[in-house]
Amino acid sequence: METENPVNYKYMGRSFNDLSINDDSTAFSDCNSDRSGEFPSASSQNRRLLLACANSENSDDLIRQLVSDLDSCSIDEQKQAALELRLLAKNKPENRIKIAKAGAIRPLISLISSSDPYLQENGVTAILNLSLCDENKELIASSGAIKPLVRALRTGTSTAKENAACALLRLSQVEENKVAIGRSGAIPLLVNLLENGGFRGKKDASTALYSLCTVKENKIRAVEAGIMRPLVELMADFGSNMVDKSAFVMSVLVPVPEAKTALVEEGGIPVLVEIIEVGSQRQKEIAVAILLQICEDSVLFRTMVAREGAIPPLVALSQSGTNRAKQKAETLIELLRQPRSGNAAARHSDVSV
Repeated sequence: METENPVNYKYMGRSFNDLSINDDSTAFSDCNSDRSGEFPSASSQNRRLLLACANSENSDDLIRQLVSDLDSCSIDEQKQAALELRLLAKNKPENRIKIAKAGAIRPLISLISSSDPYLQENGVTAILNLSLCDENKELIASSGAIKPLVRALRTGTSTAKENAACALLRLSQVEENKVAIGRSGAIPLLVNLLENGGFRGKKDASTALYSLCTVKENKIRAVEAGIMRPLVELMADFGSNMVDKSAFVMSVLVPVPEAKTALVEEGGIPVLVEIIEVGSQRQKEIAVAILLQICEDSVLFRTMVAREGAIPPLVALSQSGTNRAKQKAETLIELLRQPRSGNAAARHSDVSV
């Protein structure tokens, strides 16, 4: 597995250990647990009983019985057991370890492949809730959860898709799982969710892609799946509340040449320049970081950025931005103003990974 190292960019005596900005992860909030829709009203009494039992000495016995019911021949019993285990895992963090130790993970994974959408949704969400415990992540992955979660991402309800994306995000926080998730076919499905999902789906997909695309082969998969088009569209829509998230995903992709080319082909340069003009301070800084990376070794892209009118807003940013934004803006201005010669550029820039 090849994980991208931060870029060490040197230009005119200045050195940047990382072209991204500080606290980039703050653009993302981690996926919440138990985000399925409304419960059937008939189960309200059962839920109240369940939550009461969860806080009593009988919770261990209850968990063992529910895990046993997951293997029932009755679909209704399976649904109720999955629902209650999901709630137990949501409402008491210590129950996540108890449920895993009781052997629930494998039968819950089998439910994810169910043709019954409600059963699948509860299976996906129960696995998501269990994955909130770091101790469970490796067990969930080694028990074969990745491929069923990817299938749910492809065929599930909108809620199942969103929660599957969240579960894959949680599993991707174990570095060794990132390649396995990418090779399972998750990346194109997450790109599709980013492009066509509701607001929650777009957020979940962007967060998962941001985590997965720290691995080079996943960057290439994402670009081949057409990720640049939805990223550019979301960055251009200031009313989407997705400008920051989309920009940060783009920032982890642009170190690969394929991503730079795709960004330009999808009209990303004018969008990034507009962000520098009217975006928030954080948005301006990440936009400059992205433009630095696409301009660093391409005279053509530098010419396109300059012709788009980037220098005046960059000058303004160099005077009024944060210290990091000022430094990046000054560096990009110098880069855009240098002679349009590849040889001249080579004399003044050095990029190493």
